Amino acid sequence: MSTQQNAPLAESVEERNAVVRLLLHAEVLTAEQVCYARRVAAKLYVQRSLCDVLIELGYVTREQIHQAVQENQEKLRLGELLNGLGYLSDEELARALKIQAREDRRFKLGEILIQHKFLSEDKLTEILALQLGLPILDLTTHDPDVQLVTRCPLDYYGQHRFIPFDVQEGAIRIAFVDPLDARCLEAAKVYFGQNIIRCMVRNSHFDDWLIKAKDNAQTGVVSEDTRHNVVDIANTIILNAVQRDASDIHVEPMVDRVRVRFRQDGVLVPFRDYPVAVCAPLTSRFKIMCGADIAEKRRHQDGRLIFNHMNVQIDLRMSFYVTVYGEQIVMRLLKNQEELLPVSEIGMLPNMLERFMLDALDAPSGVMMITGPTGSGKSTTVYSSINYLNRPEVSIITAEDPVEYKVRGIGQCSINPAIGLTFEETLKHIVRQDPDIVVVGEVRDSFSAEMCIQTALTGHKVLTTFHTEDSIGCLVRLLDMDIEPFLVSSTVSCIIAQRLMRRICQKCAMPHQPDLIQLRRLGCTYGDLLGAEFQIGKGCPACNFTGYKGRLAAFEMLIPEVYIRDAVLARKTTHELREISISKAGMITLLEDGLVKAAIGKTTVDEVLRTLPRVHKPRPVHELRRILGA
Repeated sequence: MSTQQNAPLAESVEERNAVVRLLLHAEVLTAEQVCYARRVAAKLYVQRSLCDVLIELGYVTREQIHQAVQENQEKLRLGELLNGLGYLSDEELARALKIQAREDRRFKLGEILIQHKFLSEDKLTEILALQLGLPILDLTTHDPDVQLVTRCPLDYYGQHRFIPFDVQEGAIRIAFVDPLDARCLEAAKVYFGQNIIRCMVRNSHFDDWLIKAKDNAQTGVVSEDTRHNVVDIANTIILNAVQRDASDIHVEPMVDRVRVRFRQDGVLVPFRDYPVAVCAPLTSRFKIMCGADIAEKRRHQDGRLIFNHMNVQIDLRMSFYVTVYGEQIVMRLLKNQEELLPVSEIGMLPNMLERFMLDALDAPSGVMMITGPTGSGKSTTVYSSINYLNRPEVSIITAEDPVEYKVRGIGQCSINPAIGLTFEETLKHIVRQDPDIVVVGEVRDSFSAEMCIQTALTGHKVLTTFHTEDSIGCLVRLLDMDIEPFLVSSTVSCIIAQRLMRRICQKCAMPHQPDLIQLRRLGCTYGDLLGAEFQIGKGCPACNFTGYKGRLAAFEMLIPEVYIRDAVLARKTTHELREISISKAGMITLLEDGLVKAAIGKTTVDEVLRTLPRVHKPRPVHELRRILGA
């Protein structure tokens, strides 16, 4: 048979049997042999698998099949393997996959096969163990290592169907219900590293163990090591949060366990679950660390801990909140010695950045307000602006609560109400220090707002933060604080509203098109998105399978020009102010800035919808990219 005849034959074979495909690629079989074996199998009175026919014809041995399967485990899925070896017919595999799809993929294929009696549990486990060369661990006679098990939440084991068993020669043996599921393998590596030994466990044994483990956690059954090592537990929680660059730690007592979560990239991520028995001693340990009263358990408390990690000073603010199941602890991590981000790297697109530097930062006086909810990156923008303005010929003085970053060359004051060092007291004295630039940590009330306005009227430049939904809301809020409209219109030089969105992991980014529901929520049509290159992250070890790594900001910058000032003096409505800002002052809304960043592959449409207010229909993407220079 000629080479030209072989090529299409090989392609048709590849489409039908995954195991035979491996043997063909390894050149153990030829296309002619496979074709002949198929003809023989078709004529047999008793149905036989293609692999069995190939073995009986002497074209391949069982050892060669085992070797091919074991060398290519990462290329095989469970259904393909069972079908290729003849344990599942094409019709049975199709039925099982259809059932799985009907269940919204809530069950793995192995569970479907057992539940619907395509294969017995013992048979399935034995087939996989034999073909993959993996040992079967018996959870009925040996218990997993408790120290390993407590490394991650029990729900995580249930989701990914694996259990760490023990350590052998420096490697961790981990038993998988489905050892061919690459997602489960990568999920195990997130908590247990790369140096692991794959094993197998029967599905029913795993379910029994998980139920027992959750019952033990609920009733407080815990090993003596865990019970008495709350110091190690506390240190482990804090150090892992620092290493993962978390912004907050949540220690939450529940009816059956103590749940620990980290806020990473703005989203709470499970860390570990601990037995309820450690709740009280762990809370006391954290109180001792931050100087709170360990005897007081009926009232809310605050505390503070400063420590050094890898030559970086970290300020840990702890809040103890009394709940029905115990004291819930939330810790905010602030890295005091973190290097300041240059203004050019805060995430503004080129044309907006240029206008920000020329019309806002380089303006000689006026109030520049950074607004947004807690955790939206306001402090980063403020300190980047301070870093840009910090020159030998300029005097900068601050009033902050607390001082989050220490900057050389400026005078920073940390508010301390306990000794009478309040914002009111500090702001009265701050202008006597002959500053060129005044930084007020936050406008909290009408007094601090009026002080910022009055300071700007005397020719100073003022930087401050505010809590409003967007830039227009900032103007309206100032007017609601009974600040005279002519003072607002004459002193406010720039308002920046911002939010933080998760950044797509570049190691697993892939093209993606928004669906109709997303378009409807955005207020866009497919025509509005022409030229966009949307992406999503499919999930990988680098991003802990979230599809995101790091964050970037979306900005809405308003430079009040004559039209805006006139509208403020006339006390126009919020809607009218927004329309004038967009049409006359060239303002790009938060939603539009986020949409452009999604269109150039920096974040996802889901993140835009999750984080950004939708108060105005966005303009077409190609027009926004032209305006922003993206």
